[in-house]
Amino acid sequence: MDLRQLQTVIAVADTGSLASAAGVVNLTPSAVSQQIQSLEGELGVALFDRQKRPLQLNAKGEEFVRAARDIVQTMAETRMIISGGRTAGVLNFGAIRTVSTHLVPEALVTMRQKFPELSYDMHVGMSEVLVSNVAAGRLDAALVAEHVGVPAGLVWSPILTEPLDIIAPPGNAGKSDILLLRDLPFIRYATSVPLARQIATELSRLAITPREISVTNTMPAVVGMVQAGLGVALVPRIAIYNLRPGSLHSQPFANGKITRCVGLVQRQVSSRSKVLAGLHEAMLERAGMMNRSAAVHIG
Repeated sequence: MDLRQLQTVIAVADTGSLASAAGVVNLTPSAVSQQIQSLEGELGVALFDRQKRPLQLNAKGEEFVRAARDIVQTMAETRMIISGGRTAGVLNFGAIRTVSTHLVPEALVTMRQKFPELSYDMHVGMSEVLVSNVAAGRLDAALVAEHVGVPAGLVWSPILTEPLDIIAPPGNAGKSDILLLRDLPFIRYATSVPLARQIATELSRLAITPREISVTNTMPAVVGMVQAGLGVALVPRIAIYNLRPGSLHSQPFANGKITRCVGLVQRQVSSRSKVLAGLHEAMLERAGMMNRSAAVHIG
């Protein structure tokens, strides 16, 4: 077993085909097939379910590829240390959509100062999928919502706890949450994520059935509709970060008692522990700054 074989099996796992993997590792498809067969022969087990298309890892294969990713990354970092170089390579990182437009980019700017030769491959998706990709080793870490199941071998640590705010067009200051939701059309955030479910739960708790005027699956669209004067909405505070002052009215929903939390999920043992510790620190720093900045613009 050598490093080249490990890189090849990872490429097949990621692309789902021998031909695509061949392009990644600069081999012919037949050479890729030979390497996989040789590796399986050495291990004494099949790594792929060859009855499925695209090719999929079986249980043994999932376990092997997780270890292979760590080995390949450790080898790359070891070479850098021995050669006197700085931490380099690619950090494969995931984030839910609501934190991908401000929190993550600003944290990566801070990371750039600490790890100037590191680059980033960011994947935006739903919490459940991102957690699954971290567990499988396809991502080094991800910023996901609280209350998502975290498998054994992973650890989740809080980064940002923020209130839900009720936002409305300008000129609605001084009204209670109930009045805003009763008098103005409602813009609903509709998608299969914990935040959307949390908003629906809170509305149900108040026994309010808002008069919906629009449904959309992106938070920037929700905020844009409120700014345009279409209606009222419930959003996480980060959604109104960096908005033009006076472009909408906002106030803490339920006096700030309703919050949502996002955190960093990663493997308990990782070859990228130094980089991930830096990422965790940068995320916490930027989250604190963003919360303070958004709070200033409430009203």
